[in-house]
Amino acid sequence: MDLDVFVSAHRAEWDRLDHLLRRRRRLTGAEADELVSLYQRTATHLSLIRSSTPDPQLLGRLTQLVARARNAVTGTRRASWRDVTRFLTHGFPAALYRTRHWWVPTAIVSTLAAALIGWWIATRPEVQASIGAPAELREMTRPGGGYEAYYSSNPAASFAAQVWTNNAQAAALCLVLGAFLCVPVLWILLTNMVNIGMGIGLMASAGRLDVFLGLIIPHGLLELTAVFVAAGTGLRLGWTVIDPGPRTRRAALAEEGRAALGMAIGLALVLFISGAIEGFVTPSGLPTWARIGIGIAAELLFLAYVYVLGRRAVREGETGDLDADERSAAVPLAA
Repeated sequence: MDLDVFVSAHRAEWDRLDHLLRRRRRLTGAEADELVSLYQRTATHLSLIRSSTPDPQLLGRLTQLVARARNAVTGTRRASWRDVTRFLTHGFPAALYRTRHWWVPTAIVSTLAAALIGWWIATRPEVQASIGAPAELREMTRPGGGYEAYYSSNPAASFAAQVWTNNAQAAALCLVLGAFLCVPVLWILLTNMVNIGMGIGLMASAGRLDVFLGLIIPHGLLELTAVFVAAGTGLRLGWTVIDPGPRTRRAALAEEGRAALGMAIGLALVLFISGAIEGFVTPSGLPTWARIGIGIAAELLFLAYVYVLGRRAVREGETGDLDADERSAAVPLAA
């Protein structure tokens, strides 16, 4: 396609569309119909230029013009509390339920890996010696030492905010990096499991495994579940790039990516709850059984949320993706 000839043939239509958009609040009925027709033609022109002679300057102008026209034709929509409620009762639990075949195995395998790493460290003095000097390890595992002091090192509110930020970043990395063929997600998982396994192994070798579990279980059940969900979703996203199934790779990645974005928002709320537990419950003076009970209750509520609300939402046709009218408009094929 000769780009100069194409531009000369259609420049008047683009200028007319731009003119109508500038005065769209005062359009007559005929002009409104003309705007819709010009929007469809310009969108088709944009598609043709992208596929044949993608001139950057022209693409930029037409992309902006089509976006403005789409906004004028379809209108804008403001989020409301009803949208928030629907997301929390339908979209997010449906996305969790649909991806359970990814994050549940991820959770099981990762937990077993952490336990095996902990057993290996606890039964190998030479491995412990490679981690730190004997005096350093005693300082970390003694009553009131490094592991226990960690949970009371800052005021509860500040500590909860710090924990939430760190975990939200880890979950976001799993979701974002999943598109890079799964490898970064597996590395993040391995790093986390090594850290947990190290704590298990060192505290077990000091005969204080019960103390460690009493510290990590109250918040760790929900916190790690959120990380496993993010990792499983990231792995699913990465596998979509490898095997999109009957969909085109672009359409599959767009659909799963939109669901992953919603998952990130929902998981931020889950991690906020686990951060609050870690900041206020874990270092509290409550008996160990009470702290563990709170952690187990939070985990059971989350699983009920997934398997009750999530299953119901999926049966109603919810996928966790945006509604059809909220997705990016498809490029018209004909004017």
